[in-house]
Amino acid sequence: PASSNNEKKIAQSGSQSPRNARTSIHSQPKCLSDHPILQRQRADTAKSNHSIESAPNTGAQPANGLITPLPKDCQKNSPEASICTADSEMDDKQPNKKQKAATLNLSSSTDLCTRADHLQCPNGKHTEESRVEAQNVLKSNKILNGATQEEESKIGMHVEKKETNEEKLYKIANELLLTEKSYVSRLHLLDQVFCAKLLDEANSKGSFPAEVVTKIFSNISSIYTFHNQFLLPELETRMNLWNSTPQIGDILQKLAPFLKMYGEYVKNFEKAMGLLKTWMGRSPQFKAIVEEIQKQEICGSLTIQHHMLEPVQRIPRYELLLKDYLKKLPQDSLDRKDAEKSLEIISTAATHSDAAIRMMEKMKKLIDVYEMLGGEEEDIVNPSNELIKEGQILKLAARNTSSQERYLFLLNNMLLYCVPKFSLVFTRYSVRTKIGIEGMKVIETHNKDYPNTFQVSGKERTLELQASSDQDKEEWIKALKNTIQDFNQKNETFRSAIAKEGEDQAQEVSTAELGMRAPRWIRDNEVTLCMKCKEPFNALTRRRHHCRACGYVVCWKCSDYKASLAYDGNKPSKVCKDCYIIITGKTDSEEKDDKKKKGILEIEAAEVSENCIICDFLHYLEKPAKPWQKVWCVVPKNEGLVLYMYGAPQDVKALATIPLLGYTIEDNPKGVDMSHVFRLKQSRFIHTFAADSNDQKQHWLRIINMAAKGEIPTDNDDVGSDDSSTWRLSSQPEVDQAINS
Repeated sequence: PASSNNEKKIAQSGSQSPRNARTSIHSQPKCLSDHPILQRQRADTAKSNHSIESAPNTGAQPANGLITPLPKDCQKNSPEASICTADSEMDDKQPNKKQKAATLNLSSSTDLCTRADHLQCPNGKHTEESRVEAQNVLKSNKILNGATQEEESKIGMHVEKKETNEEKLYKIANELLLTEKSYVSRLHLLDQVFCAKLLDEANSKGSFPAEVVTKIFSNISSIYTFHNQFLLPELETRMNLWNSTPQIGDILQKLAPFLKMYGEYVKNFEKAMGLLKTWMGRSPQFKAIVEEIQKQEICGSLTIQHHMLEPVQRIPRYELLLKDYLKKLPQDSLDRKDAEKSLEIISTAATHSDAAIRMMEKMKKLIDVYEMLGGEEEDIVNPSNELIKEGQILKLAARNTSSQERYLFLLNNMLLYCVPKFSLVFTRYSVRTKIGIEGMKVIETHNKDYPNTFQVSGKERTLELQASSDQDKEEWIKALKNTIQDFNQKNETFRSAIAKEGEDQAQEVSTAELGMRAPRWIRDNEVTLCMKCKEPFNALTRRRHHCRACGYVVCWKCSDYKASLAYDGNKPSKVCKDCYIIITGKTDSEEKDDKKKKGILEIEAAEVSENCIICDFLHYLEKPAKPWQKVWCVVPKNEGLVLYMYGAPQDVKALATIPLLGYTIEDNPKGVDMSHVFRLKQSRFIHTFAADSNDQKQHWLRIINMAAKGEIPTDNDDVGSDDSSTWRLSSQPEVDQAINS
């Protein structure tokens, strides 16, 4: 029964032990000798016999210097219990005591962690919570009491050491070794894989001449042998003995003269790229071997051109590493003289390849473009090509005003018009059109709905493009014009003066250029009638078609001709009748439409809009059962008593004409579901119109009222308020603005 009661008391007091321990630990003493942990240690030493008798120690000794709490049964009738109780009372009475700085003097005492390491619970009962708290108080004591760096190491705090100059030199030397290993693996790929397999194919099957392979890879075998058997082993041996021989200048000084062999490789590089491109297109076996190796993991998803760039770029890397090494090397170092002499030799070798390196940078950009295009455009990687500019842009559709996201690559001899291609890993594009710089024209356009637009017109195609900003537009126009100018200067056939003369000419293709240059297409929504026969379009029997020679919108009857167009590879393309006659030279028995006398409805909308009293869009209701129709209405100056109605501002034939003389005007007629309505009535003829605003309606009513009375309005007539010019468009800029809107 006695032991049972003791176990109950121990169980009841178990949850209190950690609290007592926390209370004792968190109280801050005024000096180290008064710390409760040290007092507890002294009490524990004095009463060790009593502690052993009260309960056997079955727990393990703490081996990490953390303090373990004393269970309540071990604290009864002991000095430790009284110390913990006193500390708890001190914390309650003086809660801010912890924040006061205490004076620590560790010179005459052992380390606090060492003392704490000897503390243990007599019963061997430890709690992880008290260990963590004990460690926290040790750290806080170090901060509060200003422990020195030596004390920090004793407490176990990590102190970051500043990197020494010797360590920096070692890092540079080690980086040289690591990059050399990677470089040798690339040389192995070029010599032992690409070159070896191509030579084996050439010698065994004769699919292509072996001399071609030798000319492409030049002296790559000698370069690989030098690095693999001499330079790399020397560097590996030196790094293994770095502690006794911390220097690399002597190795480089001894082997640097052999780097002169790179001169032959660099000089041959441009020719090698040309041969590689030629035989990739000429020999299927050659191409198959190269592509098969490029798919292997050892290639790292890179092309052979990428790997062949490595030897050209290696010498400048040696130069950079050696310069960095000399900056860290002390002036009195034994390795300094050899390192400086090595740098002199390597710099000389690098100077000889500067021109080649600049060309390599251009080639690298072209290779990147080649890979972004999925490796389908092999003529891109050509030493004579140069990437001028690239970037995203919007392309305005030819048939309507929608826009699509596109990507342009401007080279010194062509413009690649590309569309995004789905890819999970890399950015990929597909070439939609190649437009040659020869004969290209760039024109800045103005579109009210789509700002920052410009037009690129080439022999292959004409594009209307929209930049992201005005600055981006100016950059593209400048880059294109400069490229065109440089191209013309380098080609004797074309003079730059002629190119400049044609830059700001009209956008339409001239008769002499029909079939030679891609035209600008007239958009579908700009016309409602066939631009040749003047018949109205509809969705079933008379649909819209574009002439591939002039860009006009015509019906199927007027586009039922085919002619070979030079800009489209001489493929038979759909053209209108007039273009067919001009391109083919064949005569047609029918008399041309432009020689016929035009009827009253065959006056073009743009023609009358140029010289009109008023022109604007109105809504027209022909019959109550029919829907409202938006029409372009014009009252021309030379026929001030006639109202012309067109389907669109560019139509070549009017839908109807209304002689206004004798008509009566009814304002706001009843039974009409539109606002701002007026009606013209004469005998059995009734025409109902609706304006977009009351102000617009009043302008029209004034003009029509004068015409109905037989008075012809002129520019000097007061037809309304001061802003009447909004609706009276008599100048070409105003007409153009209305057409664009």
